Amino acid sequence: MNIDAKRKALAGALVAPHKSGGKEAMVRVGRETQGRSGKGVTVVSGLPLSPSALDDLAKQFKKRCGSGGTVRNGVIEIQGDHRDTLVAELIRLGWAAKRSGG
Repeated sequence: MNIDAKRKALAGALVAPHKSGGKEAMVRVGRETQGRSGKGVTVVSGLPLSPSALDDLAKQFKKRCGSGGTVRNGVIEIQGDHRDTLVAELIRLGWAAKRSGG
């Protein structure tokens, strides 16, 4: 992704990732605590969706996990450790999702 595409993504106009070799974009589901005073959040990245579609999907995930969350810079953040639940939900919805991190 070049610098202009990153700027557009940060500005809210998400650009679908370039598909190389006919493969779909891989959706990654990980856990982060950095910058959150030790509180963990589940992070879903790599979804080539518009901001409104990301908001709708985040709302669905929050209901499924029974916790809060948000969408920041094209990445869905759900409070708590819900990696397995979200990977199963993404696969059920037809996305190629993988759990990332330890």
